[in-house]
Amino acid sequence: MRRYVAGRVLQAAIVVLLVTTATFVLVHLAPGDPVSLAFDRPGVTEAMRQQWRADYGLDRPIAEQYARWVGNTLGGELGYSLSLRRPVADVVAETMPRTLLLVGLALALSFGLGIVAAVLQAERPGGARDRWLGRVLLVLFSVPDFWLALVMLIVFAYHLPIFPASGIVDPVLHDYIPLGARIVDRLKHLVLPVTTLTLLSTAAISRQQRSALLEVMPSDWMRTAVAKGLSRRRAVRRHALRNALLPSITLAGLYLPALVSGALLVEKVFSWPGMGLLAADAIGSRDYLLVTAAVLVTSIAVAIGALLADLASAAADPRIRVG
Repeated sequence: MRRYVAGRVLQAAIVVLLVTTATFVLVHLAPGDPVSLAFDRPGVTEAMRQQWRADYGLDRPIAEQYARWVGNTLGGELGYSLSLRRPVADVVAETMPRTLLLVGLALALSFGLGIVAAVLQAERPGGARDRWLGRVLLVLFSVPDFWLALVMLIVFAYHLPIFPASGIVDPVLHDYIPLGARIVDRLKHLVLPVTTLTLLSTAAISRQQRSALLEVMPSDWMRTAVAKGLSRRRAVRRHALRNALLPSITLAGLYLPALVSGALLVEKVFSWPGMGLLAADAIGSRDYLLVTAAVLVTSIAVAIGALLADLASAAADPRIRVG
């Protein structure tokens, strides 16, 4: 087990290094730089900008800047954000929990709803319920992230103003209302972005779980359970589901990157102040260190999620052996 975990950690470290290196190079090759965009105002001369570039090391070759960034990152220093005028570590520490909350809730809800939908379909495959659920899930599976987010925003924030359109709390009233009202306010701001991510993920998870259930249905032990008088519904929920959960556990680790990438667009549409919105704004302002830090932290979170999914698969199925 230790060798297996060490190998997976090494693979994750290599992936994180490659992703952050590619991000660092690409964002530096894009037109513009953080000094030009952050200090683009009257009274700031080109000589002053050149001095700031020299102060922050932005006039050095990319290889030198990258080596310096790696050394500083290994020492726990992520640099300074020119666009936000704050240390990058402070910005990441503030925004990362918000994205984890959004993605975590969406992941839990999508797997719960996806498994429930798959069980309802597998109880009577080919029946009316299976066909209608399959059609609805296929539509959701085909919808682009940003389109569904915009539809949710237009319908439930403008035409039917039930939920807030943006933000994480009410910027005016939140600090002045009782604790219970503050909790309700935060939950109301969570509804639209979490629902959007959940609907997008539920379709894929349900299709995967339905296929896994249908694969175990013809098994001898399932036929024996039905022959002993157990109804098909109870046989599916009591026996088949337990033996078909392994693909969903593995899918949780694989689907985490998709949710994280989907959160970028969803956070942008709903102005949710998380890592996705932070990265999108940092790209627009060419804030090199902030973009690279966002990719670094997100890739580490994804790698940890994939590792936990592998360990959960090994724990759920004794036939999986890790050396």
